[in-house]
Amino acid sequence: MPERGATGGILSSVAKTFYIETFGCQMNAHDSEKVIGTLQHEGYTQVTDEDSADLVLYNTCSIRDKAEQKVFHRLNEYKRLQGEGKRFGVLGCVAQQEGEKIFEKAPFVSLVSGSASYRNLPEMLRRLEAGENRITGLDDRQTDETFDTEFTARSNPHRGYITITEGCDKFCSYCVVPYTRGKERSRTSESVLTEARRMADAGFTDIQLLGQNVNSFSDPIGKMNFAEILAAVGEVPGIRRVRFTTSHPRHFTKQIVDAIDAVPTLCDHIHLPVQSGSSAVLKAMQREYTREWYLERISWIKSAKRDISMTTDIIVGFPGETDADFEETVTLCGEVGYDSVFAFKYSPRPNTPAVSMSETVSEEVKSQRLQVLLDRQREIQRALYTRHEGKVIEVMVEGFNQQRGQIIGRTSQNKTLNFTTAQPVLPQIGSYVPVRVTKSLPNSLVGEQAGDAEVPAAVLKQAQPVGLVVLQ
Repeated sequence: MPERGATGGILSSVAKTFYIETFGCQMNAHDSEKVIGTLQHEGYTQVTDEDSADLVLYNTCSIRDKAEQKVFHRLNEYKRLQGEGKRFGVLGCVAQQEGEKIFEKAPFVSLVSGSASYRNLPEMLRRLEAGENRITGLDDRQTDETFDTEFTARSNPHRGYITITEGCDKFCSYCVVPYTRGKERSRTSESVLTEARRMADAGFTDIQLLGQNVNSFSDPIGKMNFAEILAAVGEVPGIRRVRFTTSHPRHFTKQIVDAIDAVPTLCDHIHLPVQSGSSAVLKAMQREYTREWYLERISWIKSAKRDISMTTDIIVGFPGETDADFEETVTLCGEVGYDSVFAFKYSPRPNTPAVSMSETVSEEVKSQRLQVLLDRQREIQRALYTRHEGKVIEVMVEGFNQQRGQIIGRTSQNKTLNFTTAQPVLPQIGSYVPVRVTKSLPNSLVGEQAGDAEVPAAVLKQAQPVGLVVLQ
């Protein structure tokens, strides 16, 4: 006999379905994989629309302005589904940030859970099925509880994520993450390597290590630091590419660059958020480094034996940022030579020190500065991408663009390389193919599949047999 919930919803013990909508970063996307895996293990079946779901889940992100308002707006859209045998849950950062206030603003919601509580999902689901109407999974910031979950549903059969750190202790003055993800804590190196080996055995070849400050990894039993776990994952048999995000400059060491030089499977790409090129703004942001200190880390990367692609995050219009401060950010981009920049206008977040800063920058000025930065970065990228023309680069095949007649690939530097082939069959998604670059664009590369005679020995040595599908 199915249980009837307090809102009238029924979760059948025979057929239980769920729908999940995910917003935010790669960590949120991977969190949803953990949630999906747990739900499936508990007997739930995932569906592709909320109308046909018994349980509707909304995995939220609070990094941008008015995130909580967007959540409540989306929940308001869900109100039309009430009375159709459904239950609703809010997960992730906004859930942790807003807590039980969600029940007050959206009374039809039955479950509110932050990311650190996903290990308790089976118990929370059983309480939900028993008819309980207000279930919370909210963790104290000081918790030492592991964020591991037993089950993960991988959405991509070739590329997968491994969370190695969770939380943040930096308390940058603009950032809400320490309040929504808790304090920094790391998994043991053995648990990370066990998961990497299991994924390699299952056919995954591209692994990305995740954490709010991924390079702050510190094995709780003292065996490995970040550079060592990075290299160890790269040496797992069957793994061809290892990436990591997001790094904090305070934890970026020369040893990380040395590891990339030494281990061929570690990708030629480092994402190192700078946020501002002005030391004065960095101090106000509480980033705990200066422009000069950051540039020293960049010099390590530029001195590497390999051509390592560099990308970053930048905030424009932080309170108190002057025209001179902003110009320092623009000149930093030129000095570093980033292959890509993720730039955003500053937006105030709840509970952060920057909210109370008085010297705010107008939205008009923020928008102007953002456009200036993006225009300058586009010029930088256009010049930098030409260095790949004429070279043969290995790409992992990600898909096909039927309209353009191109195969979509991704390089070790995390660049998109769209290419054609003269072969009568197409390379299989997930395979690795040598491609000669024929053209560069500001945000991508174009090429042709290379013949064996064109492939450099270093690429040929790493190559694996290419899976084939018949060309339609």
